[in-house]
Amino acid sequence: MSLVWASGRALRAHWRMSALPAVSASSAQFSQSAPVASGSATESSTAYNNIIVTREGAKRNVTLVTLNRPKALNALNSELFHEVNAAMEEADHDDTIGAIVLTGSDKAFAAGADIKEMKDKTFAQAYGKSFLSHWTRLTTVQKPIVGAVSGYALGGGCELAMMCDIVLASPTAVFGQPEINLGVIPGGGGTQRLTHAIGKSKAMEIVLTGKNFSAQEAADWGLISRVVGEGEGEVLQEAIKVAEKIASKGSLAVQAGKEAVNQAYELSLSSGLTFERRLFHGLFSTNDQKEGMSAFAEKRKAAWTNS
Repeated sequence: MSLVWASGRALRAHWRMSALPAVSASSAQFSQSAPVASGSATESSTAYNNIIVTREGAKRNVTLVTLNRPKALNALNSELFHEVNAAMEEADHDDTIGAIVLTGSDKAFAAGADIKEMKDKTFAQAYGKSFLSHWTRLTTVQKPIVGAVSGYALGGGCELAMMCDIVLASPTAVFGQPEINLGVIPGGGGTQRLTHAIGKSKAMEIVLTGKNFSAQEAADWGLISRVVGEGEGEVLQEAIKVAEKIASKGSLAVQAGKEAVNQAYELSLSSGLTFERRLFHGLFSTNDQKEGMSAFAEKRKAAWTNS
């Protein structure tokens, strides 16, 4: 679920702004258009209201999905999330795409779920229609998702970041699960994924106090891969580079690797090792395994066919 700082008023009402890191002058002027990589973007042919979708990289084999609700600090309403799911599904089924990058703006990756959308819901409406269940579709995407986080990643924004396979953050990123301040708890995976990532005690403190934590703390605790650069901007470029590197590999092995790592959360060690071995064995039926090992033996670059 999430904290929804859908407006500046909501932010001030529930949040101690003094506790948040200063935002640089360059990001204080929040552009109507979210940032994309310079010089390499190709626009998607699909029209969206709340996101921008481009193809990135030298080979245009990376899909960049940019959240674009600047006036609401990228608050996650249902329309936005359905658009994200649609863009992810399109990229997942595009054989020319090898990886996906998900980002927001310099000021806010996503400041939470949209409180305006949920504040008047009853238990029957929330439970009967399994409110927020559509969020989990993101975790069924087979291609790797690299999150590039700058600014606020609070409540649902933090949960969205945790749904990514690899998370890079700028030094300005601020994470948190402040739903307790709204009389609820996280509902989009915050109590579960956060605990898996950083352990029970730290997760319990964050969930029950609503305190924020920095990008460096997130990296030190293992919630994200690493902090990138001196400020905003660099993290997106680095995320695209990581996605390009992944996209340069054989897609079947990449997909198997993602599936195996994710199963480590679900299976016992012995079951996980068996699962990993079965995927490893299965890859010996692919042309890419033959090509990859032959290329290594012949000291040349592999020519993947994704078959």
